[in-house]
Amino acid sequence: MKGLRRIGRLLVRTGTVKIAIAYLILLCIGGVALSFIEPQVHGIFDGFYFCFVASTTVGFGDIVPVTVLGRAITIIVTLAGILTVAMVPGVVVAYYTEYLKIKEKETVSTFLEKLERLPELSREELTELSDRVKEFNKKK
Repeated sequence: MKGLRRIGRLLVRTGTVKIAIAYLILLCIGGVALSFIEPQVHGIFDGFYFCFVASTTVGFGDIVPVTVLGRAITIIVTLAGILTVAMVPGVVVAYYTEYLKIKEKETVSTFLEKLERLPELSREELTELSDRVKEFNKKK
């Protein structure tokens, strides 16, 4: 549950939640439009289903657009699906990479700060510092 909250905050912070919501709205609008335009689409649920299948580029082929407007909507929905699938993970990974770099810099600066005041450190702080150095050397 904690991981889902973290992902939710990340999506909001990076703005990708807006992309995902716009994508879902486009799917809904496309589904409703196709239910009125396409003769093979029988109802709004079929329209949503077709838009989802088209946007994920699965394309089962059970529903095929035959009108020009239906094909145009399918192209738009498919392109939106491809862009969303490509963009959202890219933004999230870039943000997470930057977050890790910042954390690493903070850790290094804290470590260097403690080294600068080495003579002033207590015995416990020296032991902790020594343990961190040993742990760092193990990771190398």
